[in-house]
Amino acid sequence: MASAGQTSSANTPDIGWPVWRLAWIIVFGAFAAGMDASLANIGLETIATDLDSSLERVQWVSNGYLLALAVSLPSCAWLSHTFGPGRLWLIALSVFTVTSGLCAMAWNIELLIVLRVAQGLSAGVLIPAGQTILGQAVGPERLGRVMSILGIVVSLAPALGPVFGGLVLAWWTWPWLFLINVPIGVVGLIMGLRLVPRGSPAPGTPLDRLGFIYIGVSLPLLVYGLARWGSGASIGEVLIPLAGAGVGLALFVHRSWTSDHPLLDLRLHRNPVFAAASAAAGTCGALLFGSTLIYPLYFQVLHGDGTIMTGLRVLCLGGGTAAVLPIAGRLTDRYGGGLVSVCGSLAAVAATLPFVFLPAASNVLIVQVLLVVLGMATAFAAIPTAIAAYKTVRSDQLPDATAQVNILQRLGGSIGGALFAVVIAGGLSTGSQSAFQSAFAWQTGAAGLTLVASFWLFVAHRRTSRSLRAAK
Repeated sequence: MASAGQTSSANTPDIGWPVWRLAWIIVFGAFAAGMDASLANIGLETIATDLDSSLERVQWVSNGYLLALAVSLPSCAWLSHTFGPGRLWLIALSVFTVTSGLCAMAWNIELLIVLRVAQGLSAGVLIPAGQTILGQAVGPERLGRVMSILGIVVSLAPALGPVFGGLVLAWWTWPWLFLINVPIGVVGLIMGLRLVPRGSPAPGTPLDRLGFIYIGVSLPLLVYGLARWGSGASIGEVLIPLAGAGVGLALFVHRSWTSDHPLLDLRLHRNPVFAAASAAAGTCGALLFGSTLIYPLYFQVLHGDGTIMTGLRVLCLGGGTAAVLPIAGRLTDRYGGGLVSVCGSLAAVAATLPFVFLPAASNVLIVQVLLVVLGMATAFAAIPTAIAAYKTVRSDQLPDATAQVNILQRLGGSIGGALFAVVIAGGLSTGSQSAFQSAFAWQTGAAGLTLVASFWLFVAHRRTSRSLRAAK
């Protein structure tokens, strides 16, 4: 890949049809995995009734999927090196498609939870493996434009989940929430078997078993602890898993810096551009995934909207992101991720701040316009940070880079989601409007942190570029 800080000139290389075709194939897997998390959530109550389960137990249909995602992400780099990213993507999409069909046939809640865990394990590697395939196929000068196509799906799929889920439950039964993934997966596999490059495996690289145990236990504990915090659990139920996660992550970091063959090469963070881009990716995760929690509740609680109407209103957020992602990718290729992300972060602060002062009976049109602006701002803030991280590493380092950036985005999203949920739940006793205004203030703070991290990326980018020019 390019050296750190490299940006392309105004005349960036053209992208041929074979590359675009490959990008759209990778999109099939990303769409199914991205939509599945939010799609199933809307049917939990129906599933509990049909399978004679309690609501507390049926929550593990969702929680098991998310925890499995956290487990599989750290192993993605080693699996890509061992099998090749293309083979890994095909295997993951095959498992995801098969388990989706099996979920629809589950006859009790225990079997459904097990199948959802298997589904989550496969979904966790689909996006980073797809990003690795694209990164190795296109090179750094064209990475922004191609990766933005994948970003469209990643941003739109979770927003479409509640809408599709509501329509499915209105016309059919809950098994169709999972069966809808099967034709998407089959089409992706048919095209992928013909056109996805398998990559160059590097068998013989030993699995860092101890490192995998450390992070494989600590990440689910962290996600679980944050989820319990967001649901208002007791201090013990929150602090015990978070403390365990902290110890495990500390051991994992020490192991990664000292091992000859670490599970994830954290030494990539010695590169100042990669370190800054990773930090910005984490704060963007809090902004992006936190928004998917706040705004559905905002419309349901303050505006009294039903599930389908809420999904349609929140779609403006993902739609705004999807509409400008190709532009964000092109600008990143031309001017670098730091500058584009700073501009996007400023716009995100400007779009979230009005919600702190809006009354409950605000004009819906004003709210929708602000959501579209926030979606656009998020595109310019989030996508360039990931692209900047990938541009600054070598091709053989891409599996590690994509896994680490995706982990940080997920952790940022878990922290943001838990924090916003706690703020809303704690403030409802004093009034719904004040509870949401407090949550929006915290969201504005998350946008401000993204601005700080983006500015760090901009400065690191400039310094590295200046050093490279001086070396020449």
